Amino acid sequence: MVSLLSRRGLLLLPLILLAGCNTVVMNPSGDIASQQGRLIVVSTILMLLIIVPVIALTIWFAWRYRKNNTAARYEPDWDHSTQLELVIWGAPLLIIIALGLLTWISTHTLDPYRPLSRLDANRPIPADTKTLTVEVVALDWKWLFIYPEQGIATVNELAAPVDMPIRFKITSSAIMNSFFIPALAGQIYAMPGMQTSLNAVINRPGEYDGFSANYSGAGFSDMKFKFHGMTAENFDNWVKTTKAASAKLDRADYLQLEKPSEKEPVRYYGAVDPSLYHAILNRCIEPGQMCMDQMMAADGGHSMAGHQAKDHE
Repeated sequence: MVSLLSRRGLLLLPLILLAGCNTVVMNPSGDIASQQGRLIVVSTILMLLIIVPVIALTIWFAWRYRKNNTAARYEPDWDHSTQLELVIWGAPLLIIIALGLLTWISTHTLDPYRPLSRLDANRPIPADTKTLTVEVVALDWKWLFIYPEQGIATVNELAAPVDMPIRFKITSSAIMNSFFIPALAGQIYAMPGMQTSLNAVINRPGEYDGFSANYSGAGFSDMKFKFHGMTAENFDNWVKTTKAASAKLDRADYLQLEKPSEKEPVRYYGAVDPSLYHAILNRCIEPGQMCMDQMMAADGGHSMAGHQAKDHE
């Protein structure tokens, strides 16, 4: 009796463990994440078309040709079957072709740099819809969000209106990191001196988790933030409330904020230096530093002059 209960308990253990899992990746609130979730499901089903029969046949062969089954046919001289070869090679080939086609299409459709073409599966983007731009900076160990059009900035809190396309411009202050809101879209890397992009949209109001998905040192575990999907009216109120904050984020304040710190509380900046993100991206925050884009332009100009002089000779 005890043994039977133990066996049943072991069978139910995976279900009990899964019951506590956060399945937001498979039940997201943003269209891009929804498409990515469906891609995972379809890819898994296609792969299971091979995996399940192989496992089933392995078990069947082990049982069918067990030692004490004297009724099983014994054919030591058998070595080939054209029909069996067609199944063994044809089925995986068809699955690989289907997966390759699916991957090629989805790679282009879900390119994070590609502007959105729809709000969800049933709604294209109206012609007069505005795009919200958010500049994201991964710091040690916190997130800075700059809203250039609204002239505000926040630390460890992000907000956006429902059904409005969002374009994230993403960089890092010092080391490589990864920006990830599972309910919104897949993770995108943040790298110092480089800019990555993500286009996404949130379709349902709510509070969603965002975090760093790339280990970046001691404070990595607490490098989290909340993403608020809001109605347009609530977002406007949130912007007004943030603008009312007395703090202003300029280059001197940023240099203090940039210093490594853990478990940082949410901060609001009612005003922000318009050139701050450009300076962070091009690594010229401190006075007297030449920006990377200026340096490359200067090097390119010298290189071009050298080529022209050589051609002239």
